[in-house]
Amino acid sequence: MYNDLMSTETLTTFIGLVAATSLIVQFTKSIIKRQLGDGYVRLYAFIIALILTFIFARGEGGLRGLVLTIINAILITISAMGSYEAVIDPMAKKTKK
Repeated sequence: MYNDLMSTETLTTFIGLVAATSLIVQFTKSIIKRQLGDGYVRLYAFIIALILTFIFARGEGGLRGLVLTIINAILITISAMGSYEAVIDPMAKKTKK
């Protein structure tokens, strides 16, 4: 039986980082929206993903590792935001402005 819902082993995987980013952002985004507005939620999600990626999924050292960590954080952010929309409103129809 799986007893550890979130562990360090889970957070070293892409899915684990996406889930953690999504949970943290959804739990705390009302504070950001109230203080700064909707536009800053994406930046906030990226910052959370970047912090988690640096802590749990840091690659090699040097400039190459730094760039890969940033790219991975961008992918995690996009996935976390997309998974939220898919779960909350899967039949949403986007309107053109």
